[in-house]
Amino acid sequence: MKLLVCLSGLLLSFNCLAVPALNLSEVAPGVYMHQSNEHWPDRHNHGDIANIGFIVGTQCVAVIDSGGSPQQGMALRHAIQQTTSTPICYVINTHVHPDHIYGNLAFKTAGVKFVGHHKLARAMASRAPHYLSRADEVLNIKVNQDHIIPPDIEVKDSLNLDLGNRIIRLTAHPAAHTDNDLSVFDQTTQTLWLADLLFLEHIPVIDGSLKGWLTELDKLAKQPYRLVIPGHGKPVSHWPLGMQAEKQYLSQLAQDIRSYIKNGKTLEQAVSNIGINNPNQWQLAEQFHRKNITIAFAELEWED
Repeated sequence: MKLLVCLSGLLLSFNCLAVPALNLSEVAPGVYMHQSNEHWPDRHNHGDIANIGFIVGTQCVAVIDSGGSPQQGMALRHAIQQTTSTPICYVINTHVHPDHIYGNLAFKTAGVKFVGHHKLARAMASRAPHYLSRADEVLNIKVNQDHIIPPDIEVKDSLNLDLGNRIIRLTAHPAAHTDNDLSVFDQTTQTLWLADLLFLEHIPVIDGSLKGWLTELDKLAKQPYRLVIPGHGKPVSHWPLGMQAEKQYLSQLAQDIRSYIKNGKTLEQAVSNIGINNPNQWQLAEQFHRKNITIAFAELEWED
């Protein structure tokens, strides 16, 4: 089903647009999530492949990732307006990938601040030409430089945002999934929005540092979160058990690559021969596993 959404105050060339209705779940009190059931971006789903949503305080709403297309961003904003009369104050982009940022322009209005990792703006600037050149062909969406909105507020270590009787804590992580990963912790419900630092169903994708990712998972495993929201897959209520599949995949990958390097084998041999212990556990292994090997091999080849 599609809705004709008309939003005032947008810095767009249109005020009304037919957008898909957005399914939302209140996964914790005041924490709303749209969970995508698809994982591979294409012209059919228009990049709707990631978990996005928002947190509601008494004074402000914080959006967490705006979606994979301008239309999804508008649908999310419409869903927020149907859920609460509390104004949107923040749009938090958890990292640079298009499925998390292409809806940003729907929220570019007076009073809304964009928030991201201190390395996000640089990542957006360097990747925008490639992302924008491929969006029409791959996703059947129209985007331009206006849709790539860097953060007004940059997080270098951690930052607390007060939404009104509700504090959310943003943490800028060292290189892991990417070099600009940001997580969001809602103190009220003990919910951690981990975004693509946690993959379920969808095979983990390395676009930063394998070693760094494993280090971050070790740190996160020590925390008693009540609920953890991944970038892809269902929320996890048993922590750290819910991260074990991802950690096992990444740990095994590191072990296998180190063994190949120690024995003098080449990247080509590693890409051709390093498999997955439980291949049926992961979707899109064919699309990403060999890429993960390539990125991790280059990193581990030069470790001390």
